[in-house]
Amino acid sequence: MTSNHWEDFYAKHLPPTDFEDNRSLLKEFCERHNNLKSNIVLVTSGGTTVPLEHNTVRFVDNFSAGTRGSASAEYFLDHGYAVIFMHRVKSLEPFTRHFSGQQYLDMLELHESGPSTSIAVKPHSVDVLAPILAKYKSAQESRRILYVSFTTVVDYMWLLRAACENLAAFEHRALFYLAAAVSDFYVPSDMMPTHKMTSGEAPTISLQLVPKMLAPLVNLWVPHAFVVSFKLETDENLLITKSRESLTKYKHKLVIANILQTRKHRVVFVTPDTSYEVHLTRDQALSGLEIEEPIVADIVCKHEEFIEQASSSNK
Repeated sequence: MTSNHWEDFYAKHLPPTDFEDNRSLLKEFCERHNNLKSNIVLVTSGGTTVPLEHNTVRFVDNFSAGTRGSASAEYFLDHGYAVIFMHRVKSLEPFTRHFSGQQYLDMLELHESGPSTSIAVKPHSVDVLAPILAKYKSAQESRRILYVSFTTVVDYMWLLRAACENLAAFEHRALFYLAAAVSDFYVPSDMMPTHKMTSGEAPTISLQLVPKMLAPLVNLWVPHAFVVSFKLETDENLLITKSRESLTKYKHKLVIANILQTRKHRVVFVTPDTSYEVHLTRDQALSGLEIEEPIVADIVCKHEEFIEQASSSNK
């Protein structure tokens, strides 16, 4: 892979159709919070798709419901951060993630009185809905969360770079929490058929490596930001080794490593010098504590120390 592989990727793939709209939203949101001297976090969440045709019927999907990203975004809001929530379309989102399927409808009841009809929350559901609604309203009214969405890996790459363009001004106050499941392979645009592939015979699909955007992100786009990436493995023996390799290669601050089967109650924080576990006890899990709460609390402490060190060195 050549050093300018990521530049070739952007040169050969057009931005999504709503890119300029999202770019404007990012610019306005970041300018406002930079003026307020806010700490800000970009949370990426959900999985990217790789289309197999230009008029897409079939695609390869990186599975991710967006659980970690959507939960973490809420906890960053609790810590006072402005949050850019960059998520896969139809993946879990902050606040609404607490309810699935028909749960919303089961919490409501109709009151019909003559020609008029009203809707109310059932009394036993108020205690469940009220605190979540209060936090949602607070985030919306204070304009501390911005939602931008992607579907394909190309969408994701364009939005990531646009976010970096606007977050660079925050320097050390910017935090990147890269929890999205980004495709490792893709079909280049010029190798993709225009129409639906025929089902009459087995297709031959040539996949290429997606360029690793951590390199330009850390070194060029936001060199002063605190960058956190995630590493998912299925082999415990590779967990720390692969994480350290990533830190050595890309020079960012932290890798949060997890094993597929235990990711909901155990992660490993890996820095260039240390590694340690963050895990939930059985009682904590049964009480409803989410592992994202201590993960975010730990990262916020690290980010605050990072900002203080940068401030001291500039004096």
